[in-house]
Amino acid sequence: MNTGAVRVTIIAMAMLAASGITSAQEAAKLSAAGPVFSNTGYDANAYGANEGYPLGTLAVGAEMRHLVATYSHFDELTPAHIVGRAAAAWSFQRAAEPEIYYSFRGERRTIADYLSRQPTTGLLLARDDTILYEHYQYARSAGDRFLSQSMAKTITAMLIGIAAADGLIKSIDDDVATYVTALAGTEYGKTPIRALLHMSSGVDFKEIYDGQDDIARLGRDLFGRPGKAPEVSIAQFNTRVAPPDTRWHYASSETEILGLVLRAATGKPVADYLSEKIWQRIGTEADASWAIDGTGQEVTFCCFNAVLRDYARFGRLLAHDGMWNGREIISRQWLIDATTVRSSDTYLAPGVATKYYGYGYQVWLLPGAKRQFVLLGIRGQMIFVDPATKLVMVHTAVRPKAVDTDASAETIALWLAVVDQLGRGAR
Repeated sequence: MNTGAVRVTIIAMAMLAASGITSAQEAAKLSAAGPVFSNTGYDANAYGANEGYPLGTLAVGAEMRHLVATYSHFDELTPAHIVGRAAAAWSFQRAAEPEIYYSFRGERRTIADYLSRQPTTGLLLARDDTILYEHYQYARSAGDRFLSQSMAKTITAMLIGIAAADGLIKSIDDDVATYVTALAGTEYGKTPIRALLHMSSGVDFKEIYDGQDDIARLGRDLFGRPGKAPEVSIAQFNTRVAPPDTRWHYASSETEILGLVLRAATGKPVADYLSEKIWQRIGTEADASWAIDGTGQEVTFCCFNAVLRDYARFGRLLAHDGMWNGREIISRQWLIDATTVRSSDTYLAPGVATKYYGYGYQVWLLPGAKRQFVLLGIRGQMIFVDPATKLVMVHTAVRPKAVDTDASAETIALWLAVVDQLGRGAR
């Protein structure tokens, strides 16, 4: 062995000893740590594996054989604004993959079992600055931008908090029409921003994903060509059924309005504000994108696209209550308010707002004494966050059903096992 090789070996041994790794087997596991890629996945042929997972069109993108490509190349199907990445990427550390076991329906299962049963395109586990697990299926890669669906709602809410801290939104108790004058005189225009954040405007809006509901009408208006201006489309939903901030009711229209408030208050596209205020500041490695309607307005209730590790960086920011390596990106108080139910807002509590989840500022709250929350999008898009342990789980998927409670229950079981097994000693 030459002297250079000897020196490298000594340095490597010293690094392993300093990290507490004492065996060759442990060293081998760590050296192999990194993303894992698979060309297959659960029921892969039904998802178009034998055709190379073909990209269709926006009209047929929800067909099963096109879902994989739709959910990783959505910004090729519709116009989008680019969200610029950081000038220099912040890098995660790596650790050997942990063995995680979870129980579901009386069976003890592993992560490998989970991936064999669920149409998951990407799964990443991180604890603070360290990636513990990163797997891709269905021939997806670390460079693919995965469609957020309604996870974009939480991003929008965080930008509202930043705009408020910047003084561009004077108060979230202001009515919408204070900023979006085109909605003056409508029920949504008379609604406080806080009520929209809580999905409790009291304005009737049906979202059941049957293709004939109000969200389908809104989607056709925004994505159709030439389509309608978002203010015009929103104004058609104008029946109040409850006073603001008294009853929770899921309505993507409310996040769309928050996007209009952002554009009016900041005077710039939502994508640019996100890039400036969050995306560049957390050291993202790749440009993201956000789909726009025919007027150039971001469709803020959905349709943000990013690589898996950048979703993890965003999750880490939330896990640190808005702080990034000692720098405040989002107000800590905003994060606390966004992920906590006030005593006066019990209608938002877990088990009340829904049978399982509660609701904060455009984010879902898990039950229990610990503060945990999750970003959710249809067909299995999820980012789980546990601030106490700084654990984050990013999950992208192509479930056939828009809402699949059984599949989601298994994902929750996996997450709870992750927190139990990897969070010990981290609290």
